[in-house]
Amino acid sequence: MLTAFARAFKTPDLRKKLLFTLGIIVLFRLGAHIPVPGVSFKNVNQCMNEAKGGGDLFGLVNMFSGGALLQLTIFALGIMPYITASIILQLLTVVIPRLEALKKEGQVGQAKITQYTRYLTVALSVLQGTGVVAAARQGSLFPQCAVRDQIIPDRSIFVTVTMVITMCAGTALIMWLGELVTDRGIGNGMSILMFVSIAAGFPGALWQIKLQGKIADGWVDFGAVVLMGLAMVGLVVFVEQAQRRIPVQYAKRMIGRRSYGGTSTYIPLKVNQAGVIPVIFASSLLYIPALIVQFSGSQAGWAQWISANFIRGDHPVYITTYFLLIVFFAFFYVAISFNPEEVADNMKKYGGFIPGIRAGRPTAEYLSYVLNRITWPGSLYLGLIALVPTMALVAFNADQNFPFGGTSILIIVGVGLETVKQIESQLQQRNYEGFLR
Repeated sequence: MLTAFARAFKTPDLRKKLLFTLGIIVLFRLGAHIPVPGVSFKNVNQCMNEAKGGGDLFGLVNMFSGGALLQLTIFALGIMPYITASIILQLLTVVIPRLEALKKEGQVGQAKITQYTRYLTVALSVLQGTGVVAAARQGSLFPQCAVRDQIIPDRSIFVTVTMVITMCAGTALIMWLGELVTDRGIGNGMSILMFVSIAAGFPGALWQIKLQGKIADGWVDFGAVVLMGLAMVGLVVFVEQAQRRIPVQYAKRMIGRRSYGGTSTYIPLKVNQAGVIPVIFASSLLYIPALIVQFSGSQAGWAQWISANFIRGDHPVYITTYFLLIVFFAFFYVAISFNPEEVADNMKKYGGFIPGIRAGRPTAEYLSYVLNRITWPGSLYLGLIALVPTMALVAFNADQNFPFGGTSILIIVGVGLETVKQIESQLQQRNYEGFLR
C-alpha cells in the first residue's frame, strides 16, 4: 500500500488532486478552531477543561463538526445541515412528483436538485445556528461548568444575529469546499470532510479513555478499546462489502444486420442497502423529545419521564427505542430508495430476465422477496453496531463520545473504502498496481 501511495504521488495529475484535497482538509480544520465573534474563548476553554459538554443532545452534531460545536467556532454547525438537507430532498423525491421528474431528467435535473439542497442547507443552518446560540446563552452546552452563563458576555440582538450569520456563512463555506474537492480532488468532497471531522476526535477520545482507565494506569483499558475498534472495523468492512448478486440475462436482438444483447450480468443487492442513514434518522428523532424538555424547562410529569428515560443513553427504554427505530428506518429507507417494480419494468423493456423467473410482475415480487430477506440481517447489524457506545459506557466507564461508535465507524469505513477504490481505479488506468492485489 505504501508503494501504491508513492506511485500515486509520482503521477502528476493524481498528485495534484491529492495535494488539493489535503489543502482543503487543512483549511477545513483551521476553520474549526476560529471562534465566532462575541464568544468568550477563555470561558469556553475553561468549560472544556472542567467537564465534557454537550451531553447526548449535541453529541451527534458535535461529532460531525469535529468538535467545533462545543468550541463555538465559525464551523460549529459542520456538515450536519447539508446532510439533513440531502436526506430531506431524497425523501421528498418520492413524495413530490416534480422532484421525481427532475431526478429522471439526468444531469440537468440532478443539478436542479443540488441547487434546492443548497438553499435548504442555508435555511437549516440558520435554524440550527439560532438553536446553538440560544443553548450557549442558557448554559445548556456545558451543564456542569461554573462559568457556563458567561460564554456569551454580550447578549444584545446585534451580537446574536452576527453569531448566527457567521455560523451560517461557515456552513455555506464548508459546502463550497466540499464541492471543490468533488470537482478537483479525490473522492466525494462532503464525504471526505465528514471523514475528517469524525477522525479528528479519535485521538482525544482515546486518550481520555486512557486517563479514565482503572487498570495499569489506563493502558489495559486503552488497549482493549483499540482491539474492539479493530474488530468492529473488520466486521463493518465484511458486512459493507457483502451483497447478493441476482443474475440477469439479456436476450439477443437483431436490429438490421447487427446483433444486440445476449449478455449476462447481475443486480448487486447489498446486505446494508440503507447505509448509515437509519442510524442518523433514529438519533435525530430521539433528540427531539429531550430538546423540547430542555428548552421548555417544564417540570410536568411527562417532562420528568422523558428526562428519566431519554436523556441518558444507557437507559433500557432509550436502548430499546433506538434499536427499534433503526430497524424501522432501515426497511423504510430501502423501500423508498429501491423500487423493484421500476427495476423489473426496465429489465423487461430491454429484454432482460432473471433465469427461472418470468419477466414483469413475477420479477418484481422476486426482487421484493430477496430484498426483504437481506434487509433483516442488515437492519439488525446496524442496530447492534449503533449500540456499541452504550455498551462502552458500562464496560469502560467512558463518556458519550466513545471513539468507535457505530455511526462514526460506518462513515469512516464507507468513505475510506470508496476513496481507496477511486485512487486505485486512477492508478489502474495508467497500468500501475492498485491498493488491492
